[in-house]
Amino acid sequence: MQTVISADGRMLAVEEYGDPDGTPVLYVCGSPMSRLARHPDDQLFGGLGIRLITYDRPGFGCSTPQPGRRVVDAADDIATIADALALDRFPLFGVSGGGPHALAFTARHGDRVVRAAVLASLAPRDAEGLEWTDGMMDGNRASAEAALQGAEAVEKHLAATTGAVDPLALLPPTDQAILARPEIGAMLRAAFAEAVRPGPAGWAGDILALFGLPWGFDPATISRPVRLWHGELDAAVPVSHGRWLAARIPGAQLRTRPDVGHAGHFDATPAVLEWLVGAES
Repeated sequence: MQTVISADGRMLAVEEYGDPDGTPVLYVCGSPMSRLARHPDDQLFGGLGIRLITYDRPGFGCSTPQPGRRVVDAADDIATIADALALDRFPLFGVSGGGPHALAFTARHGDRVVRAAVLASLAPRDAEGLEWTDGMMDGNRASAEAALQGAEAVEKHLAATTGAVDPLALLPPTDQAILARPEIGAMLRAAFAEAVRPGPAGWAGDILALFGLPWGFDPATISRPVRLWHGELDAAVPVSHGRWLAARIPGAQLRTRPDVGHAGHFDATPAVLEWLVGAES
């Protein structure tokens, strides 16, 4: 683990995987996850010549909480990490709740982004024309309702969730076959345990930023190549979110798979990585 200090004095925890001399690719994890989250086959990164860089969002793992943060605030944190690691231009991708944060950096620091990919990503809560919770599983609907009521409601909502919760149980039955793979289950449990180890502050911050507040930027301002992926059976983040983003982001490419849900992003990741580093047109 490495640590980076933000302009306002917060600590950001960073981890690296794959080829240390490879192409840097910054990965923004889902929620509630930590810098330990990634595709479970670490040989994938080395085989593609990728130096994968992950980090803990504020309040998760070893990163300092940032009360009141918005999605757009992640842009400065990612820029701080990139500066500390001497990264100029690089590809990045985000999964699920990490998708909006990756898009924030792409919108605010597009000159530093080669390509961006987001898999199974949420759309903004205030997305015009989108029935935001339609088709969404009960747990995320409850999070969304709490987020609209504020921080205290989110804290009460999480009080019954953060005990001895198995992160695999947070996703619906459509995802269980993928989650049952031992390497995926082990990685997710470790990444979740590290995320909530210091308490629920990170999870609460994500719920408020993703489920209750405007992002603080417009995806329509993104000018870099963006690829979107979504499983059509996704009940955690319905595919309508991916379709909204594809219609909003200029030139974005959306690829969907009809037979998988949220966890299908694991199988989609190798092709996405190939595209990000330019091995695929």
